[in-house]
Amino acid sequence: MANAKANGDFQSYSAKIRATKIFRTIICVLLCLVSIMPFYIMIVNSTLYTDVIKQGVHLIPGGEFVNNLTKLMGKSDGLGVSIWKAMLNSAIIAVPSTALQVYFATVTAYGLTAYNFKLKNAAWAFIYGIMMIPTQVSVIGFMSFMQKIGLYDTYIPLIIPAMAAPSTVYFMKQYMSQALSIEIIEAARIDGSGEFSTFNKIVLPLMKPAMATQAIFAFIASWNNLYVPSMMLVSSGKKTLPMFIQSLRSEQFRSDYGVIYMGLFLTVMPLLVVYFALSKYIIAGVALGGVKE
Repeated sequence: MANAKANGDFQSYSAKIRATKIFRTIICVLLCLVSIMPFYIMIVNSTLYTDVIKQGVHLIPGGEFVNNLTKLMGKSDGLGVSIWKAMLNSAIIAVPSTALQVYFATVTAYGLTAYNFKLKNAAWAFIYGIMMIPTQVSVIGFMSFMQKIGLYDTYIPLIIPAMAAPSTVYFMKQYMSQALSIEIIEAARIDGSGEFSTFNKIVLPLMKPAMATQAIFAFIASWNNLYVPSMMLVSSGKKTLPMFIQSLRSEQFRSDYGVIYMGLFLTVMPLLVVYFALSKYIIAGVALGGVKE
């Protein structure tokens, strides 16, 4: 009787575990569908006529992809810049700003983690304070300063300030405090390694998962940035891709939804490429962390 009761309890417990796993799987699948559906609808709409899009949501692609792309390329005459030039302008800003942001944020986090100095806590508190200041508060003064030094209507104000990214420094420091062993740094110093050599050859490889994660966020933020470039760039030939798409929504082009969705599709594609290119480092970091102990 006791064994039968124990077997029954075990089977009941196993059934509850299976039911819980099935429920969690269903929830995860539903959340994935909810996340993917807007992108899928955007891609489908980029292949449809404007009149078809106005009729409601469609899940089956049409045959107007090439036609919408051709019309989008033809809009450059009225906007002062082509879609491909706008993409190049966005890449000129997003790629170097991402590299600078991730590298110098990692350098700053390394300095706050590996060194002890009197103003260490004050520096960390200052970074916290800067995180609380929104861009909208400082952008007017920043624009005025760029005008005075002759950098207004250039890409430099959109690239160089990326070196000071407090939110990225915060993330890198939190990750570094768990993933970086100070003993490794001290051993490298004993062996005669210089500080920059230690950082570039030892610390950076250990920080690849965190750097890849922040590179994705930084690239997306820079690529999708509309507010600051709209205030800093006035020449039509320097328009970024978000500025180009924003122009498509003006009264002149607002009625052509197929072209607008095609522009949105081309905007998203580089982001997906960057994500899939860097996601392998994130997965490798998670796997490494799972077996480290």
